[in-house]
Amino acid sequence: MTEPVGGVGGPDRTHGRVTDAIELRGLRALGYVGALPEEQERRQPIEVDLDVVADLAEAGRTDDLTTTIDYGVLTDAVERVIVDERFVLLERLAARLAEVVLGDERVLEVTLSVRKLRPPVPQQLATSGVRISRSRTGA
Repeated sequence: MTEPVGGVGGPDRTHGRVTDAIELRGLRALGYVGALPEEQERRQPIEVDLDVVADLAEAGRTDDLTTTIDYGVLTDAVERVIVDERFVLLERLAARLAEVVLGDERVLEVTLSVRKLRPPVPQQLATSGVRISRSRTGA
């Protein structure tokens, strides 16, 4: 197990890298995503999971919302992209969501999954989706 840097309440670091993360699971919204004409005519349910890497040490010490990333604000921004913009590919939607999340300078890295909850295929498929990771350095 990695020992926190800076004592109790310090950021967890692995090889000098912050590994603190805010986890958001199961954000659902209706959006236009798909290559088929009917997917661009009718909104469909989309689900998003996010792991937002940031230094959470100060929030852990102070219990002050202003020292962390307000996930209410973050989920609102993600939802607006899904609802207000149109995409052909889930890959582009995921990349756009990563751009929005990284718009907060405190976010070091984001890993997110985007899923269609009713993919338009004849097979019994519960979801279709993509998972991407993006960071400030472009990794």
